[in-house]
Amino acid sequence: MLTVLVASSKGGCGKSTIVTQLASRWAQKGRRTAIVDGDRQGSSFRWATRRPDSVPGVLGLEGGRRGLHKLPSDTERVLIDTPAGAYERDLEPYLEQASVLLVPVLPSTFDLDATLDFLGHLQGINRIKRGKLPVALVANRLKPWTHASQDALAELAELAPYPVVAQLRDSQAYVLLTALGKGIFDYASEQVRSHQQDWMPLLRWIKRQH
Repeated sequence: MLTVLVASSKGGCGKSTIVTQLASRWAQKGRRTAIVDGDRQGSSFRWATRRPDSVPGVLGLEGGRRGLHKLPSDTERVLIDTPAGAYERDLEPYLEQASVLLVPVLPSTFDLDATLDFLGHLQGINRIKRGKLPVALVANRLKPWTHASQDALAELAELAPYPVVAQLRDSQAYVLLTALGKGIFDYASEQVRSHQQDWMPLLRWIKRQH
């Protein structure tokens, strides 16, 4: 079973977007996929319950550690959504089960500062320090033509102790599809496929780690 833990010290950075989009990808690939939503807002859980019958289902579970205990034995892919501001105590229920840890970051000074502090904290977690839990950054809501996005990527490349494995462009498509319980991988139009390509480096990185 592949378990992807998504965490950040910063709210509004796109944790639930990463969780739901990866879930839609694996569900479309025929993998038995579940979301464990440890965030009190419950965004990922509600997304899973909204998925229509026209697309493959994703099991949504609430309650953090309790949710992990409810996973069916045949589950192949698990995505864990964590609360904003999570540190080791909040992540502890998931650290041993996780196969990889993804940290989303937005291209703003506030987000970069908070993320770099968070990454420094992660380096002290025993399983990460021993190299047993791979960590990667996902640059989110980028506008590649702007200096802000370009400068953010350059700063992460210079200062972050972990690699940036994906660069996701800003798009209203994610907002619209989330309201429908869908993801970009539930569609095959040419316009959507261009956004799907943004996720391929991340999917390849996860596959290599697993």
